[in-house]
Amino acid sequence: MKDMLQSPTRRQLLSMIGKTAGATAMYQAMTTLGFASESTFKESMDLEGAPPGASIVILGAGLGGLTAAYELRKAGYDVKVLEYQNRGGGRCWSLNGGEKYTELGGEEVTCDFEEGNYLNGGPWRLPSHHYAVFHYCKKFGVELQPFIQTNDRAYLHRTDHFNGVPQRLGDVKNDIRGHVSELLSKSVNVGGLDRSVNSEDKEKLLEGLRGWGVLDKDFRYRASNATTKHRGFSVFPGGGLMPNAQPSKPLPISEILSSGMWADIYGEHTTYGHQPTMFQPVGGMEKIGEAFTRECADMIEFNAKVTKIHQDDSGVTVNYVDSNNPEGPMKTVRADWCICNIPLTVLTQIDINVSKPMKQAMAAVPYDTSYKVGLEFKRRFWEEDEWIYGGVTYTDMPIRQISYPSGNMFKDGTGVLLGAYGFGATSYKFNTLTPQERINVALAYGKYIHPQYPKEFRSGTSVVWHRIPWTLGCYGIWSDSSRDQHYDTLCSIDNRIVLTGEHCSHIPAWLEGAILSGLDTANRLHKKAKMLG
Repeated sequence: MKDMLQSPTRRQLLSMIGKTAGATAMYQAMTTLGFASESTFKESMDLEGAPPGASIVILGAGLGGLTAAYELRKAGYDVKVLEYQNRGGGRCWSLNGGEKYTELGGEEVTCDFEEGNYLNGGPWRLPSHHYAVFHYCKKFGVELQPFIQTNDRAYLHRTDHFNGVPQRLGDVKNDIRGHVSELLSKSVNVGGLDRSVNSEDKEKLLEGLRGWGVLDKDFRYRASNATTKHRGFSVFPGGGLMPNAQPSKPLPISEILSSGMWADIYGEHTTYGHQPTMFQPVGGMEKIGEAFTRECADMIEFNAKVTKIHQDDSGVTVNYVDSNNPEGPMKTVRADWCICNIPLTVLTQIDINVSKPMKQAMAAVPYDTSYKVGLEFKRRFWEEDEWIYGGVTYTDMPIRQISYPSGNMFKDGTGVLLGAYGFGATSYKFNTLTPQERINVALAYGKYIHPQYPKEFRSGTSVVWHRIPWTLGCYGIWSDSSRDQHYDTLCSIDNRIVLTGEHCSHIPAWLEGAILSGLDTANRLHKKAKMLG
């Protein structure tokens, strides 16, 4: 047994590596299911020749609806947009100091951040291959800056491993590489690869492993001056008569494996959609929503709560009321066509006469839940004390992630961390908490990673998406089977009504999916309208 632990067989080694690849494959499967897929956008749309006098009513001023509104008006349509809220942009939303909102249950969520600080309640980063977003940002003058997704100075944390002490992401990555290199070199040296490589290749492979894994002359991964170039020091080099530099000590492979940190390292942030370089709007994600709203402002009626959508062979009638006074007088708008950007969680509760297959498709897409807690601190201690500039820390505690701001680095004064962010079962637990309790929980857990929390905390705010009245969830969830059965129907033109939004895309949960859906919907509806004259 001892020999087996020290020098695994080729089968055992390949099995271990296969398990790691399996974890990566599991996360990569998210792309297959439609998460963070590459955009199909290639060039801007140039519709023209709308039938004379043709009109369209668009329900919801999210990015899918506003993209369609912007492009169809250019084609010559009379477009009117009804929006439930007092702003456009939908889930492209930032909470700023002085703002507040009321969630389901009547709790008021406030944001008391200092001016310039914000929490992106919904989307918060843009993959470099989401070309449609960048097209409109450039067109509408939205300034972008790099978003730092991966930072080796951030932490990996496991409550029951390493005595609960957070480990630098880069240290764990380098230790995994070193330990795997050592195990591979042992496999090469015991002849396990003799059948596939000749002696010259074997020597080259060993030399490559020694350099890649920073192994010593005996092909062991140990603390040394060489490893400090990759994982850093326990005592850093100084000047004059400061203490001599000391190499940091690698973590044992057994504890790295048992901690499950491999899943974080080769998990979400290494998938195609999260690879560098990512971007964010300067000043908050709402800047994108504000830009679309500005371009479409004269078409939008805010505070319009849709109560009924009725179509016939010649057009669509939409009933709505003032969302601030739902008991007030009923209003009506009539148009030749209707594009509906209302989230399915809300739409399925509205009186709408569409075909039975369309109603089944609308009901077949559940929405995931998600939570975010933003924490404002008196100073940017993560930069000043721990040299962390951007990036994400991962933990097995309920807060799941801590993300460090990619903007305003080295700024004196306050700063905001995304102090908790996650999905699934933990999110349902956050949904049961009051706004203040969410902040308290984020602080209580976060102090195990950053002890500065209690002393430096200033204020906090939060978003739990299943308690947001105008969306009742975070984004549409598709499985392979539900997409095969219902997706084409959901996206089809049902007589005079067609849906749009991230739920009508192969990139749900991303702005790109909403925009591409809006473009595709506008294009198909324009073709049908022209055909019918």
